[in-house]
Amino acid sequence: MKNPDVIIIGGGAAGLFCAFTAGQRGLSVLVLDSSNKVGKKILMSGGGRCNFTNLDITPENYLCNNPHFCISALNRYNQWQFIELVERHGIAYHERKHGELFCDNSAKEILAMLLDECQQAGVVIKTQCEIKTVQAADLGGYSVQTSRGQHQCKSLVVATGGLSIPTMGASGFGYELAEQFGLRLLPRSAGLVPFTFSDGIKQISETLSGLAVDVEMSVNGVSFRENMLFTHRGISGPAALQLSSYWQPGQSIGVNLLPDDDARELLLGYKKSSAKSLLRNLLSQHLSKGLVLALQTLYWPTYADTAMAEIPDAQLLAVAQQLSAWQLKPSGTEGYRTAEVTLCGIDTDQLSSKTMECKTQPGLFFVGEVVDVTGHLGGYNFQWAWASGYAAGHYV
Repeated sequence: MKNPDVIIIGGGAAGLFCAFTAGQRGLSVLVLDSSNKVGKKILMSGGGRCNFTNLDITPENYLCNNPHFCISALNRYNQWQFIELVERHGIAYHERKHGELFCDNSAKEILAMLLDECQQAGVVIKTQCEIKTVQAADLGGYSVQTSRGQHQCKSLVVATGGLSIPTMGASGFGYELAEQFGLRLLPRSAGLVPFTFSDGIKQISETLSGLAVDVEMSVNGVSFRENMLFTHRGISGPAALQLSSYWQPGQSIGVNLLPDDDARELLLGYKKSSAKSLLRNLLSQHLSKGLVLALQTLYWPTYADTAMAEIPDAQLLAVAQQLSAWQLKPSGTEGYRTAEVTLCGIDTDQLSSKTMECKTQPGLFFVGEVVDVTGHLGGYNFQWAWASGYAAGHYV
């Protein structure tokens, strides 16, 4: 397929979905991917089970400089349509918390489904194909020079993903291509990524590595109620990953370790009902003993062996403040090495929300993660991949 109607650069979720959507319209479609096999991030997602969508998809689950941009695509191809496709292919799945849908067996089934749809639609996929140059042709369309030959096409779709997880083949090629054609880029950063620390919290994290705590974590007026996981490098888990997309370097994050209790009432009540007890023993009924000891060592060592009745109310209220609004100041994040997504990217003001086509460059489309649309944790980024790929596939 030397001169197809459509060339798609990138064989990930958005690229493959766009490919068979266009192919089903009778167009000849060629997918070019630089890695040795397509869909690597699909295979590793969800711990190998692929959290392929969510039952509750709303624009509020996405970050974008233009919060209205994603609405059109998400409405045109919604989660129920993808679920129907999954069921049609006989893939067993289950719901976890917060409406997250996972394969019962393996993420391989989702990739196999996409490849099967591509095959039925006549899509040709070339792997280990490095893009050398892309040029707009004089008479319209595009010329793509690759390590495996040159191709011409009428429409070109860039589905190269972001910068996250470079070991999976991630690169900034899509951004470079956007710049080549005069599109504006917004500053990229790692999203859905663990926090790192260089202060006393680092030592606590190392000591408590593997411990998960149900917390409410907040920054900049945004909060998430989820598990927080201590690791050898800092803090991870769903709560931290979600919050990382809203955090800016230098900011502190608040952690409520007792989200179901009023810490002030709890401690003052214990002072009356358990006057002879030790603070750490009472708190160990609500939090892990290791975490309580770590907090005690860091914040209230003076009262380690003091009966509740002898601890001044002012000090108990200070402890309550630590428990309900623990202030942590990350030194940074683990970066793109472990980030699930890349925040920002191609400014959506330059794309049609209906078609994903560049407003200033006819026939050039951008879909998926390379665009400034980033979903929350929980299947939202896959749904954006399906929806944006579908939108472009209908207009290429």
